[in-house]
Amino acid sequence: MTRRIRSIDLFAGAGGLTLGFELANAEQDSVRYEPVLAVEHDPAAALTYKTNFGVSVFDGDIEAVDPATYPEAEIILGGPPCQGFSPLGRDRDDRSRRVLNRLWEHFLAAVIKVEPLAFVIENVPEFQKSAEFVELRLRMATHPLLKDYGYGYGVLNAVEYGVPQRRRRGIFVAVRGQDTVPWPPTPTHGESSQLAQPYRTVRDAIGDLPPLPNTDAPVVRNGKQDLHIRRNPRGTSLERYRAIPEGGNRFDLQRSRPDLTPPCWLNKPTGTTDVMGRLWWDRPAYTIRTEFYKPEKGRYLHPKQHRPITHREAARLQTFPDGFIFEGTKIEIARQIGNAVPPILAKAIAEHLADSLL
Repeated sequence: MTRRIRSIDLFAGAGGLTLGFELANAEQDSVRYEPVLAVEHDPAAALTYKTNFGVSVFDGDIEAVDPATYPEAEIILGGPPCQGFSPLGRDRDDRSRRVLNRLWEHFLAAVIKVEPLAFVIENVPEFQKSAEFVELRLRMATHPLLKDYGYGYGVLNAVEYGVPQRRRRGIFVAVRGQDTVPWPPTPTHGESSQLAQPYRTVRDAIGDLPPLPNTDAPVVRNGKQDLHIRRNPRGTSLERYRAIPEGGNRFDLQRSRPDLTPPCWLNKPTGTTDVMGRLWWDRPAYTIRTEFYKPEKGRYLHPKQHRPITHREAARLQTFPDGFIFEGTKIEIARQIGNAVPPILAKAIAEHLADSLL
């Protein structure tokens, strides 16, 4: 008999976690995950969630939600904003970092009110090394309701679960009535011969797409969204792209075309090797972030074409199916794609949890 597991998704974004849990329904029949509510403060992301899942979405800050209004649910999912913990957010002022760093408390308030069978918190790996995470675990040990939950946690690399991208995320999973939760989910992909499947690559994800982008704006055709969006780089940018080989980066540009290299790079002979980086066809991508359309932000150049990856290619590398509809402007859609939990990683978590929810 299949058990219905209703889910609430907090800090839901576009719905990568929810989608992954829905995808798990096709792989196992012990439980069936069904979303009933999402909370998301970004209007475009909230509309994306509602478009794809057709459930009620609270479009606003979670601080404005009265916990008493949460519906019954068996599981609560969520990724409290990570900018306060991420190294990429170190330039934020202290006050905004403190506010972001405490949003996980609203997640626990929902757990205390709803008393679900389980909950899942997703964040950057640094969260699990923070003082706030120490406090979360202390509350799990002392709160009259929370201490009924056993938990497991750690950092998962999405590439080990079928995502064609090296992306490390901190996952915390708790189940009511258990001493602990088995951890981690068993990896399904890797370089070891003991694993059934090799890492998925950039070629696996985007190799069938047209080499040249074919649209100027997001367009829905025949139930699929065309996100293979063209850009119009300057001639100087094109020359820079041409100087970078597959797997190369800004240091290749510095060596072969110093005349095209910005002074700030020429004066910095060391540093990250991902800036102005070109992907490899036959390796996984590196982390897809919100500004993947800017090669100066990371390893986002197409393996062969002299351009950054398109929105469709980024969505594929994040494992969103082509039938998933993103709402908003090009910049808003890029932000949703880069911030999302890869659905295939979420699917692995959902399958790992299924037996514990019976």
